[in-house]
Amino acid sequence: MVLPFLKLGTLLLKTLSKPIASRLKQQAGLHPKFRQLIVNIAQANHRLTTTMQRRIYGHATDVEIRPLNEEKAVQAAVDLLGELFVFSVAGAALIFEVQRSSRSEAKKEELRKQELEGMRQRDEQLAREVELLKHKLEELEQLARGRGLAGVFNFRHAHAEAAKSGNSA
Repeated sequence: MVLPFLKLGTLLLKTLSKPIASRLKQQAGLHPKFRQLIVNIAQANHRLTTTMQRRIYGHATDVEIRPLNEEKAVQAAVDLLGELFVFSVAGAALIFEVQRSSRSEAKKEELRKQELEGMRQRDEQLAREVELLKHKLEELEQLARGRGLAGVFNFRHAHAEAAKSGNSA
């Protein structure tokens, strides 16, 4: 019953993170210090991706990479920031779900271990009872051999007499 609500909550969190990311994008362009920071991040990202693309396609990598103009850099950085925020929320939700699932599995495993332990103890108890019955059967067979066929049928009577004679002695 809880699982559908939990999954629905996770989906709601992911959906709500998109407008929050949009709001972060909007605010990122307005603050001067933050704007300069994201421009620097966007320029570094531009140099890195351009160098990687050149290496992948086999182009010269020693050619100077022209920096993005400030508006493009801000737009690229806020897009990256928004995507990182949405990805972080989705990653956190995934980690939470995996941890919850592993805790559930651990509980199930503990219950299985307890059941197995109970079965093992029951098996040991039954083995002891079987062993006790084997000993009793051996005693009965020895008594029957000593008294013959009539001794088997009169075992109860003979056993009661032996107990009386043991008590009187």
